[in-house]
Amino acid sequence: MLMAFFKVPHHEGRTHDICISSLGRSWCLFRTLLFSEKPGLPLCRKVCYAVGGIPYQMTGNALGFFLQIFLLDVVRLEPFHVSLIIFLGRAWDAVTDPAIGFLVSKSPRRKYGKLVPWIACSMPFGVLCYCMMWFTLSDATPASLKFLWYLFMYSIFQTCMTCHHVPYSSLTMFLGGTQRDRDSATAYRMGLEVFSTLLGSGIQGQIVGSYHAHMMNGCYVSKETLPNASTYSLTDSLENTRRAYIFASLVLGSIYCLSCLVLIFGVREQPGPLSPLGKVELPFASCLRMIMGHKPYTQLLCGFLFASLAFQITQGIFAFFCTHAAGLSGKFQHLVLIMLVTASLSIPFWQWFLGRFGKKTAVSLGLALIIPALVAITQVTHNFLAFVFLVMMAGCSMAVLYLLPWSMLPDAVDDFMLRNPSCLNLEALFYSFYVFFNKFAGGLAVGISTLGLHFAGYHAGDCTHNRSVILTLQLLMAPVPISLLLIAIIVFCLHPINEERRKQMRMEMEAMGHRVQCGSQEQTQG
Repeated sequence: MLMAFFKVPHHEGRTHDICISSLGRSWCLFRTLLFSEKPGLPLCRKVCYAVGGIPYQMTGNALGFFLQIFLLDVVRLEPFHVSLIIFLGRAWDAVTDPAIGFLVSKSPRRKYGKLVPWIACSMPFGVLCYCMMWFTLSDATPASLKFLWYLFMYSIFQTCMTCHHVPYSSLTMFLGGTQRDRDSATAYRMGLEVFSTLLGSGIQGQIVGSYHAHMMNGCYVSKETLPNASTYSLTDSLENTRRAYIFASLVLGSIYCLSCLVLIFGVREQPGPLSPLGKVELPFASCLRMIMGHKPYTQLLCGFLFASLAFQITQGIFAFFCTHAAGLSGKFQHLVLIMLVTASLSIPFWQWFLGRFGKKTAVSLGLALIIPALVAITQVTHNFLAFVFLVMMAGCSMAVLYLLPWSMLPDAVDDFMLRNPSCLNLEALFYSFYVFFNKFAGGLAVGISTLGLHFAGYHAGDCTHNRSVILTLQLLMAPVPISLLLIAIIVFCLHPINEERRKQMRMEMEAMGHRVQCGSQEQTQG
């Protein structure tokens, strides 16, 4: 490009071009396209933006790996009640995600921005609800009150996270810079989000994992000791486990608060030519109809739903599988740590791969990578080293789920805005439905797994389980997620936005931005 070799001199108080007619306007656009330079995003802004994604993934993965086992083995709720808590909590998200997205779109731009105030106001309530969710009520509390307590805390926390994550994810469109800058910021974000899963699952796993192992050992020892001594040992171990969960929630709540403060003070919203940060004027039904009628977006939603459902079924059942089927009750927290470290280190590779071979190729190959690992995991027992290798493969594939769907979403939003230039300020709605489907997949995953355990005959507190429980765990670990992954891969392969279309959109967006710039210069001189 000639713009790499020529620069337009700029003097303060003077404008570059004077466009006083249609011919002058064309000449202005031509000169701007040739000679203007658009500064990239500063590294500091990318890092501060990426840090803001830590709370959602950190708390979400801690809940994904440990909420089931906490409610079943520590709180001692029945599987049916656990499945109701998580499914109803996710169903509440079905209302709050699109509703919050629409409210964000309708909110005006204030002194501190349009999106950041939502994050700042939801932070203290989110931290409080997260800590209270891991608090164990007294054993004398009726089961119905326990059910209502955890359902209420879980639902309020999910609402707070929606108020954080919907505006945060929409912020991708308002960081400034080019399409390449935006992809780079997304890679930074996903790298830190995978690292935040490492923080969430790693910190909580290291704190509570050993206590779960002590509970299992106490359960086995109780068969060979006096009843009074065994009961005391089990009760003491259970109380220690409950205190460990509270301590872990306080640690993660502190990280949640600090991450939000870094985002609030480190990022300023930058409006664009098709993203003016204004209020949406259309009613909700019209917005929903237009968004869901956009084929690239709906296809992306379907692929993301099936892939997320597959991974979250595996994630939710992994601690149970290691404890009750693979004979690794005291080591599953180390396996989770290894998986997340591998995923975090794989992000730069997949960012390079998608730039070299395209996003559709990267997402299809990356999702397929976990399939042989899942098959092998169900066939291996009591072999920690074999599990280490298999979870490393799974971690490499997990990095793709974190990076690629969120990297493909801005392209779908750009495609919509280019095809519908009169429909502006809908970014929050696009991202809210994306967040909703991810959460819906999580709730559906936990509901499927806990109901499967319920019908297989699982009972909270049992030291040993029958063959049907073990078989259910194996089915949920491999055949079910593999089937979902194959559907997701097919959907992503059929996605209409390829690299050729991305280049075309980039040229159209740049041209539109230059036209807006020339128009603003005309108004200044007029």
